[in-house]
Amino acid sequence: MDPSTRSLRRRLPLVGLLVAACLGTLAPAAGASGPPATPDPARELARTAEPLTDLRPLDRMIGSAKVVGIGEATHSSAEFFTTKHRIFEHLVERQGFRTFALEANWSTGLLVDEWVRTGRGDIRAIMRDEFQESYRLWNTEEYLDLFLWMRRHNQLHPGHQVRFMGNDLGYAGPNLFDDVTAYVARAHPALLPRFRELYRASRPAGGTEAWMKGYLARPRPERQRMAREVNTALALLERQPAAKDPRAREAAAWAVRHARAIAQVGTEYAHDFETEAGVAEAMLYRDRIMAENTVWWQRRTGDRILLSAHNGHVGYETTTPDQYPRIQGAFLRDALGRDYVSVGTSFGRGSFNAHDTGAPGEPLRPFTVGPLGPDSNAHTLDRVSPGAFYLDLRHTTPAARDWLGTHRTSRAVGTAYPWPGTEARVRLSTAFDLLIHFPRITAARVR
Repeated sequence: MDPSTRSLRRRLPLVGLLVAACLGTLAPAAGASGPPATPDPARELARTAEPLTDLRPLDRMIGSAKVVGIGEATHSSAEFFTTKHRIFEHLVERQGFRTFALEANWSTGLLVDEWVRTGRGDIRAIMRDEFQESYRLWNTEEYLDLFLWMRRHNQLHPGHQVRFMGNDLGYAGPNLFDDVTAYVARAHPALLPRFRELYRASRPAGGTEAWMKGYLARPRPERQRMAREVNTALALLERQPAAKDPRAREAAAWAVRHARAIAQVGTEYAHDFETEAGVAEAMLYRDRIMAENTVWWQRRTGDRILLSAHNGHVGYETTTPDQYPRIQGAFLRDALGRDYVSVGTSFGRGSFNAHDTGAPGEPLRPFTVGPLGPDSNAHTLDRVSPGAFYLDLRHTTPAARDWLGTHRTSRAVGTAYPWPGTEARVRLSTAFDLLIHFPRITAARVR
């Protein structure tokens, strides 16, 4: 859905703008009593806000960053997806970005990347088969539009290819195991029987969703044994002597990375998901690994990356420390410093898709919510402009900075709704570098 085309400068009538200017510049009349009026935070934010219809100021805001993480306040609203698509196109064309990274599995990323680069396979079938279980919310018409654009771009610009990566660890598909064992068969054939043995229990069989659910249902000792096996395979591959030929070294580097992705999945599932402490440890590991995978891809390819994930992964501060002790954005800032820029999103009201926790089987369906109360971030942000806008939280007026530095309620909807932590206290100025706000959102078109 296209953003509003109304300029931010039209958000107030002319008389209102003149009054605002006078209030901001004239001293109180002689003899006036009482404390000075508190600046309206919405008006202060409007001084530096940019309409989402014009992305040119975004170039200055992100500077030379190598990774730009753009969040989403819900996992399945059209405006978040289409805006990321639009921004990626802009950054590809104007800033030389090359990779779109998503909170999706590494093995899924390889399949989508192969399609956008070569056209091999069926992208609709890939999305249907790979975006399952908690990743089902990515199987939308909006993401299909993004992938189709990436493929067209690569056909038209063979010397300026764009790529796709998944940085998550919820599932290691058969293609990942096939890639590693095919490399071992070529480069270290004597090790192939050992790799087949170590991978036998962990190589998926059947559908993605059934495998993921079945994996987690296994007794923890069995999952721990599987983790030891896939980590042993990784260590075995890492110990092999480096090749002299550059192409062979490149193939070895990717094979090790694929083996590492398999080991990451095994390590994640070996955690104790029956206790709160175990879940927190698993989520901490997940966010750290997502950051490490993104950094590895960036350094290996040299690509500038747009990273798409939930606000609760791209930001710097967790709002649920009991479940997510530290999040991906904080790890990325540790690794990249100013080469990482975090962009949060927020909304006033509207619709999204999520699994209904109040219904049997938790079906995926749309939900609609109204505005939050006066103590919310959205209550003020909605008054900044009638249309969607963005602003640099690092460069605002002093009064706006004070408002942004206070914890207020924001919505953060994940894969399920309702869910604890959906409404959380967020301090915007320290959670993100930039913010995009939508007064209204609509549910994505699930395929």
